[in-house]
Amino acid sequence: MELQKIATEWAKAEVFSTRFFILFAILFLIASLGFWQLGKTDLAKAYIIPTMVAGLLLLTIGLGLFYTNKSRIIQFEKAYNDDAPAFYQSEIERSESTLKEYTIVFKVIPILIIIAALLILFINTPTWRAIGITTITMLIVILLIDGTAHARIEVYHEELKSIMNLDKIKKV
Repeated sequence: MELQKIATEWAKAEVFSTRFFILFAILFLIASLGFWQLGKTDLAKAYIIPTMVAGLLLLTIGLGLFYTNKSRIIQFEKAYNDDAPAFYQSEIERSESTLKEYTIVFKVIPILIIIAALLILFINTPTWRAIGITTITMLIVILLIDGTAHARIEVYHEELKSIMNLDKIKKV
């Protein structure tokens, strides 16, 4: 039962965390609307599309992760009740796989930030400057949210490894 509890708590924390993608998406979309309505300079007008695109990307990520993790909460109870050892093994494998994916994310996103910064430095037009700055901002938001998600899944993975082994699950 403790296995189901920590898995459910982890999924609920993920649902809460994904709401921040949605919150930042809304902020980007509001910024886009603000640039559209109030932008007087070429640079301000150049931000309209990049901030809208960033907002839509963050909204897509947030909604996708929200519904995935929301449905996972229900699936955890069913999977645990059907076959606790198989559920345990699948969660260990899934958390290990996710940890490996985060390693890639934390290497790729900084490279993308550097590329966007170079765009700002070398291409001095309002559109490319707006694209570079908006990209950097969006990627920083992703790093902030994924950083906490990474820490959470590390803790979850360690809890999975420490609370029981397959023999203990069979006895439950």
